[in-house]
Amino acid sequence: MQKRGDAILIHSPEPTELPHALLVDDDADAAETMAMLIASEGFTVATAGSLRDARRQMSLQEPDIVLLDLMLPDGSGMELFNDVKALPNAELVLITGHASLDTSIQALRLGAADYLVKPMSLKQLQGVLSRVSRPSALQAVASDLQSQLESEGHFGALWGRSPEMRRVYDQIVRVAGTAASVFLTGESGTGKEVVARTVHDLSRRRAKPFFAVNCGAISPHLIESEIFGHEKGSFTGADRQHLGFFERTSGGTLFLDEITEMPLDLQVKLLRVLESGTFMRVGGTQVQEADVRLIAATNRNPLQAVASGKLREDLLYRLNVFPIHLPALRDRAEDVSLIARHFLDQIGEREGEKKRFAPEVLERLAGHRWVGNVRELRNVVYREYVMATGSTIVDDCLPQAQSAAASLGGAPTLAIRIGTPLAEVDRQVTLATLEHLGRQKEKTAATLGISLKTLYNRLKEYASDDDDPVSESGALDEAH
Repeated sequence: MQKRGDAILIHSPEPTELPHALLVDDDADAAETMAMLIASEGFTVATAGSLRDARRQMSLQEPDIVLLDLMLPDGSGMELFNDVKALPNAELVLITGHASLDTSIQALRLGAADYLVKPMSLKQLQGVLSRVSRPSALQAVASDLQSQLESEGHFGALWGRSPEMRRVYDQIVRVAGTAASVFLTGESGTGKEVVARTVHDLSRRRAKPFFAVNCGAISPHLIESEIFGHEKGSFTGADRQHLGFFERTSGGTLFLDEITEMPLDLQVKLLRVLESGTFMRVGGTQVQEADVRLIAATNRNPLQAVASGKLREDLLYRLNVFPIHLPALRDRAEDVSLIARHFLDQIGEREGEKKRFAPEVLERLAGHRWVGNVRELRNVVYREYVMATGSTIVDDCLPQAQSAAASLGGAPTLAIRIGTPLAEVDRQVTLATLEHLGRQKEKTAATLGISLKTLYNRLKEYASDDDDPVSESGALDEAH
């Protein structure tokens, strides 16, 4: 190792074949120690103690990764963002000793690939370095998907060419290469899990696991153990150590669907993980490090969920670094025919017999309201494939299904007083819809744009009131 001016340059036997890192930190001792750790991971390393030094080092050798401290003698590290962006093959990682959420979120939104909080552990540093990937490589993958979209009508596993979906694709490409938390909103059945997986597949974590967890489908008594794990003997029945989703997803992406169904006390612990990068198993005393990219989703309006006490405001702020809203299928009717044909082709390949839609059938599908969104369309296509006696699905094969508006025709008007808490509005609308639809829970869930499990969770919550008529009417029969 030799010093060059104010910089430290660590050489390796074949520097041209190794990735190059630039460490920008005005703490010389800390920089030297960290530079040696980075070099031990197979990088050549240059260090700089100021913005001026950093710019000089970038002119001498273009880095593959820039690890940037925010607090520098001649200005904020944020001033270097544009310089790094001008380099086609460099990615930027923020280093901060102040753990400022505002600053970290701002950095991620500006395009930082990741961030590290001082004092950082070797495991955290190794995780960041292991994911170094030239932005041009990720852009090439995105470009292939864009070509696929134009020629075949799909962006990976997401189908549709409508302007609404193109906006979603653009957002996915923009955020996938960063470590920013993503918050997906949209009605049930719009494809939030598919979007989450697409973000993962385009990210630097794509070689690591992807896990999807429906927070509304796990018992409130078990969800903490499932997410964080537990130690042997921590509770009755815990006869062995159990690794939770955070440990099983290490290095990859964890998708938490229906986040508003997560108990509030667990939301506090999730917030702590997001802020500190650490957690403890249930019944444990040893701190575990979390190296996971988090994507969350809800079919509720997030601000209403906060107002009704279903989602902590500080957790929403931390999750909502990069929001993506998925449009309802009825708002992109031009995509319906394309998606329906795709589902029909999938079914035909699986069943060994190809079928096609008559043109008038596709027109009718495009005009349907699709309360259950893409999920409902897929189920309808499968049913009609089975019902069709020939190779062509004709109009007579389709169910006489009505739109959500028609199915609620003649429904009584629900008067809600101005100023009614949103939680009470949710309650009244849910129970009134359930009653009007003859207590048909699947139809009620589809009409409200929520999953059946979410509906059951809400009904159980309402039934906790002694005077709640739901508990007396059998509305809480178990779903099968």
